Amino acid sequence: MMTTGIVKLAQETRSAAQKLAVLTLEQRNAALEILAEGLAANQDRIVAANQADCAAAEQGGIASALYARLKLGESKLAAAIAGVRDVAKLVDPLGHLQIHRELDEGLVLKRITCPLGVLGIIFEARPEALIQITSLAIKSGNGVILKGGKEAIQSCTVLTEIIKESLAKTDVSPDAVTLLTTREEIKTLLSLDEYVDLIIPRGSNSFVQYVQQNTNIPVLGHADGICHLYVDQDADLSKTIPLVVDSKTHYPAACNAIETLLVNEQIAAAFLPQIAAALTAKNVELMGDKATQKLINVKPATEEDWRTEYSDLVLAIKVVKNVDEAIAHINTYGSKHTDCIVTENQITAQKFLNEVNAAGVYHNCSTRFADGFRYGFGAEVGISTQTMPPRGPVGLEGLVTYKYHLVGNGQIAATYTGSDAKPFTHKDL
Repeated sequence: MMTTGIVKLAQETRSAAQKLAVLTLEQRNAALEILAEGLAANQDRIVAANQADCAAAEQGGIASALYARLKLGESKLAAAIAGVRDVAKLVDPLGHLQIHRELDEGLVLKRITCPLGVLGIIFEARPEALIQITSLAIKSGNGVILKGGKEAIQSCTVLTEIIKESLAKTDVSPDAVTLLTTREEIKTLLSLDEYVDLIIPRGSNSFVQYVQQNTNIPVLGHADGICHLYVDQDADLSKTIPLVVDSKTHYPAACNAIETLLVNEQIAAAFLPQIAAALTAKNVELMGDKATQKLINVKPATEEDWRTEYSDLVLAIKVVKNVDEAIAHINTYGSKHTDCIVTENQITAQKFLNEVNAAGVYHNCSTRFADGFRYGFGAEVGISTQTMPPRGPVGLEGLVTYKYHLVGNGQIAATYTGSDAKPFTHKDL
C-alpha cells in the first residue's frame, strides 16, 4: 500500500477513535458482545484461514516456537472469544475521577481518565493477539492500527474482516480497527506521530529496538522473556518439581516460560537428579554450568546461554551459593519480565521479592501466571518490561491517560501572585 494510502487509513482510524472515545460504557460493551458473537459464528472460517497459514509456514520451515504461537485451534480461539466477553465485564476505565480539588472558592480542579487515542500494535505470529488487542481498544475507547506477522496474514485478514462486519452492527465505527499487511508498511506507521499516540511492538529484542530507534511515537516495549526460577535451600522439593516443570513445559514458546533454573548449592545434589528426570521425561534439553555437570549429565552451558530466550524445550541450569548470588544473576542477565523463588523461608522470599528488578516477581508459583487474562485483566495488549508504568501485562489501565478539567468563575492567575497574593485553599473535595 502506498504511503498516502496508509496516511488516509490512519486519518480514518483517528476520526473513528474520536467518536469511539465519547461512546457510553453500554455502547462499548454492546459492541464487544456483538463482536464475540460474530467471532463465535465464524469459527470454521477463522480456523480454516489459520490452517492455511500453518500449512504455508510448515513448507517455509517455520521454527517450532513460532509455529506454536501461530496455531489457532478451536480451544485457543474459544478462550480468545471468552476473553472478549471478560473485557466487557470489566469496570469502565474511562471517566474515573482521580483528583477532585478546590484550588480556591469557585475554582475546582478535576483529573479524569480518558483514551490515549490511536494505538499502533505490531505483533508476532499470534493471531489471537489481534482479538485481545481489539477488545481492549474498544473498551478503552481507542482506535487501533494492527500489523501482524507475515506468517499469520490469512488469519489476521479474516479476523479483521469479521471484526469489521460485527462492528458495522454497532455504534463503534469499523474504521476504528485497521489492519496493515506488509512489512514495508511498518516504516510508514512509525512515522505517523500526527495520528498514532502509542506504539506497542511484540517481537524479538532486535525488532523492538528497531521500532524504538525509528519513531517519535512513544513506545511501550516488551522484547525478551528471559525468566528465571530460583530453588532455595529451604524449598519444599515435592512442591518445587511441579513448579519447574510447569514453568518450562506448559507452553515453552510463551514469553513467561523459564529459560534458566538457579539451584542453591546446599540442595543441588538432592534436587538436580530429580528435576532432571522430570524434565527429561518432558523432552527438555538440559544444559548446565560446571557445578551442574558434576551432578547430572547435561551439555555445557556458556555465558551466552544465560542471555538466551529459547522459547523451546531447552533449559539452562546454574548452581549458586545463596539467594544473593541468585538475585545478582537475575538482575544481570534477566529481561525484567518474570522471575520466581521457591522457598519456605519467608525472610528469604521477601528479600527476593524486594530486590529482583522485574515486572513480575513470584514466590512459590509458576511463572506462567504472568498473563493479563490470568491477572483478571480480561486480555492484554502485551507485557511491558520497562520500569516506567504501565509495567507487566498491560490491560485497560495501560491504555488510558487523563486530562485536567479546571472550572472557575473569572479567576485570573495574577490574583495569586505578588506581595498581596491571595492564598490557594487546595482542599480535596
